Amino acid sequence: MWKALASNAITLFIVVLIPFGGMVGWGQSQFDAAGPLAEPFCLRVAPGTRMDGLSNDLAERGALQRPWIMRVGARYSGKSSEIRFGSFLVPAGASMREIVEIVTRGGRSTCGVEIVHRIGVSRIETRVREIDPLTGRYVRLAEFVPEAESGEPPDAYLEARSRKDTRIRIVLAEGVTSWQVVEGLNALDILTGGVSSVPDEGWLAPDSYEVSVGDDRGELLASMEARQRGRLERAWANRDRELPIDSPEEALILASIVEKETGVPDERGLVAGVFINRLREGMPLQTDPSVIYGITNGRGGLDRGLRRSELDAESPYNTYLIGGLPPTPIANPGQASIQAALNPDQTDFLFFVADGTGGHAFAVTLSEHNANVAKWREIEARRNSQ
Repeated sequence: MWKALASNAITLFIVVLIPFGGMVGWGQSQFDAAGPLAEPFCLRVAPGTRMDGLSNDLAERGALQRPWIMRVGARYSGKSSEIRFGSFLVPAGASMREIVEIVTRGGRSTCGVEIVHRIGVSRIETRVREIDPLTGRYVRLAEFVPEAESGEPPDAYLEARSRKDTRIRIVLAEGVTSWQVVEGLNALDILTGGVSSVPDEGWLAPDSYEVSVGDDRGELLASMEARQRGRLERAWANRDRELPIDSPEEALILASIVEKETGVPDERGLVAGVFINRLREGMPLQTDPSVIYGITNGRGGLDRGLRRSELDAESPYNTYLIGGLPPTPIANPGQASIQAALNPDQTDFLFFVADGTGGHAFAVTLSEHNANVAKWREIEARRNSQ
């Protein structure tokens, strides 16, 4: 009897398994088959998009017929949670597998119009551009300085702002001050909400931020601060433990000075190493950007050289007179400068000066430094005479 029962159970299992296997095979064929999309279109994937909503949206736009198959296929291939935001060209006849690959592989956008509001160290500007899907290159539609515009902005901007599929990004350049960030956000008319005070210097992360029409300025500033705190926390946990830096706040101050002293990526570690050496030796940092910050309070650049009277004036930011670090950061440093401040290059250098190429000449001794300074002054004299 038991043999008969076992035989019947096996038979029943096979009977159930065969149609199940057939359904799996059918689902796989549907996942890989050419889709019904007749013409290519630009798919806008916003931050936070989930596969459920995305598959339903694609079905509404005629790119697929059974969104549940796309969801199951994405989950089975392990890509259900790997969606990347951006604007991506979906070609005619794309299969569900191809679409999943398009929205999860990352990289730059491949189509669509975007508004880029860039808050830079020297200026604020808004660009409207479109990606040519044939070449993958941006075509500039408009460029303007928001605060300098009188009347309506360019038509291309107004048209792009009104479209739901337009990608809008706010880009903070490395080294901008918190005052400049607030000025830049206030100049962008797609945002809402007022900013009652300027955030603490140094605590806003230079980066690219995806926004939508109607987003609140205060909430955006809070996300910038959260990102910077996360970066600093991670860098602090992996810091060189022998540094003469006692807190994450001091690290941020040093990182902001490194950021303002050099725009050459490969020099950040060396510049940080020089300042660490000076701190260890008890030497003043003697950094012009800190003195300038004390004069301008972060409200733009000085647009001229420092005067002797300013270098001799008492100020908590005058690093020619004070010992150690200034009381606060002097700008918002990027991640690379934070890393450099907490893991600087090991060097014997104590001095550096501009070398005329955009970088710096480094020196161990004062006599070497004075020779480098003399060369720099010759370069400046030749430039001023031209």
